[in-house]
Amino acid sequence: MNIGIESVYIVSALMFGLGLKLLSSPATARRGNMLSALGMLLAVVATLFNQEIIDFRFIAGGIVLGSIIGVLAARLIAMTAMPEMVALLNGFGGIASLLVGWAEYNSTMAPTTFTAVTIFLAVMIGGVTFSGSIIAWAKLKEFWIGNFGISKAFVFKGQQVFNSLLVLAILACGALFMMNPGEGYQYFLVIIALAFLLGIMAVMPIGGADMPVVISLLNAYSGMAACAAGFVIHNNILIVAGSLVGASGIILTNIMCKAMNRSLGNVLFSGFGSVVTAAGSGSEQGEVKPVSVSDAYLLLEAASSVVFVPGYGLAVAQAQHAVHELSQLLEANGCEVRFAIHPVAGRMPGHMNVLLAEADVPYDELVEPDDVNPLIETVDVCMVVGANDVVNPSARDDETSSIYGMPIVEVDRARVCIVMKRSMAAGFAGIQNPLFFKDNTRMLFGDAKASLQGLVSEFKHD
Repeated sequence: MNIGIESVYIVSALMFGLGLKLLSSPATARRGNMLSALGMLLAVVATLFNQEIIDFRFIAGGIVLGSIIGVLAARLIAMTAMPEMVALLNGFGGIASLLVGWAEYNSTMAPTTFTAVTIFLAVMIGGVTFSGSIIAWAKLKEFWIGNFGISKAFVFKGQQVFNSLLVLAILACGALFMMNPGEGYQYFLVIIALAFLLGIMAVMPIGGADMPVVISLLNAYSGMAACAAGFVIHNNILIVAGSLVGASGIILTNIMCKAMNRSLGNVLFSGFGSVVTAAGSGSEQGEVKPVSVSDAYLLLEAASSVVFVPGYGLAVAQAQHAVHELSQLLEANGCEVRFAIHPVAGRMPGHMNVLLAEADVPYDELVEPDDVNPLIETVDVCMVVGANDVVNPSARDDETSSIYGMPIVEVDRARVCIVMKRSMAAGFAGIQNPLFFKDNTRMLFGDAKASLQGLVSEFKHD
């Protein structure tokens, strides 16, 4: 054991822990991210001094290529595509762990029982993470294969039985492999193939509405795979980093499930989020009441309290700066402004928080649904900017709805609700929203950014 390298690993682990702590608050998240990245850089540099590394050419090439890809991704990928990129990064983490386990097995060929167990775990979890993340990415991109939209839930009769048999087959092959790893290469290859298939079959039944849960869960899987890979190559810092990612991902997944009033089992095995609308689910009809920018301005100008509820449409329109400017003008007009952030708004955890932080929206103006719902009846105007499912009253009122029981921002109980949308299209869950037909709802159709800029102009010209 190299005492110097292990000492650096301890420092890196402490930086990871402190960075994770700082990530728990929007005010310190950037510092936490930078501190964690610095800790990883320190760990990588220390590892390169390991005497077992005799050729730096491939490592140097990987560092250069990865750095170029990382910089391009950070600069060129829009915020609307951030969930897809996170899904891919989870997948890359899974396939990296799988390849580490595979390489170690090929170099040893007669591993101990403990090493064989860790190789099996790294390969199995890594394979499931990789293929599952690719499917999640495709769902977020809303790909179509023939007449089938991949973002929809793909459910067939006997699917749960098939998936259960698939898991049993992986465990059986794993047991046979670990009993005699030196002669079990054929079982090893079957494990990889079945792990890829399980990842596909585990994510395909999950509808688009559950993507925030899937993203956080796959993130946890990638951490667990990395932890197993750390045991495979006896690298302490990889074990620590993987454990932190795995544990934090599981905690985040639990938070996401609570935000939808579902257990993890409901999301993974019951087809929640599938676009199957029962009779009466979102069936409420009525007269839509469109409103112009000038009329919306009059409502806002007279309001003493306004709550903005952002959704994925805000990201699509890149309207975060416009909504911040409007909020500043409202505050200058003597209005109390808050932003109600639903935990599963957008298509990945924290999507709306990141968007609004980019526009320098004050952290103390960001509130959770539990904080704003008890006071929602006293709010003069709720501005729904590109959100849909997270403000759908069917989740509260309609037991036949596929999202029934999911906590929402109850904007329909505000004095006036202005919904900004391009059209009357359904949200990512694929169901109609009765909010649009409420007596106190006004629909402001059009591009969110253009509409918000129009409202800003109205205030400035007043």
